[in-house]
Amino acid sequence: MSEKLPTREEALELLRKSGCQKNVVKHCKAVAELAMEIAFACKQKGLSVDLELVEIGAILHDIGRSKTHSVHHAVTGAEIARSLGLPESVVSIIKRHVGGGITSEEAQELGWPKDIYIPQALEEKIVCYADKLIEGSRRVSIERTLENFEEMLPSSAVERIRKLHAEMIALVGDYDCIP
Repeated sequence: MSEKLPTREEALELLRKSGCQKNVVKHCKAVAELAMEIAFACKQKGLSVDLELVEIGAILHDIGRSKTHSVHHAVTGAEIARSLGLPESVVSIIKRHVGGGITSEEAQELGWPKDIYIPQALEEKIVCYADKLIEGSRRVSIERTLENFEEMLPSSAVERIRKLHAEMIALVGDYDCIP
């Protein structure tokens, strides 16, 4: 498997060729824009972050939505990414971006392959977090995100999103890119 990342244009083309609708592509562009702002803020704080990986991972994070809009789009997207020969670092971003991550118990209940579905690397956390702050293609506050997720998810899943938010704020401060 190649560790070479596609360019931004190649990544956008992969979304289109895989069958993602225009609104999904627009969402992925918005997530990438915010993720890059957060990644730059991390860099300014002296953290080591792969900006190119953040951008490409954010663009491709929802490639699985070409096949399903259920929670399973994460696993489906990882399978698509692997079949395209994308680097494992991108596959990890795709499979770990749902909610604040999916525990191994939740993954088992969903019938997913045994794996790690909670963001580990900084780049994975940045993309996961940016995705939570984009509704459609517009930025929303963490409060709105939590409110929306509280209606759909168990409290433990919402708590992981809160924890991710706290971690990002601790890394970059109350940075103006975070709505």
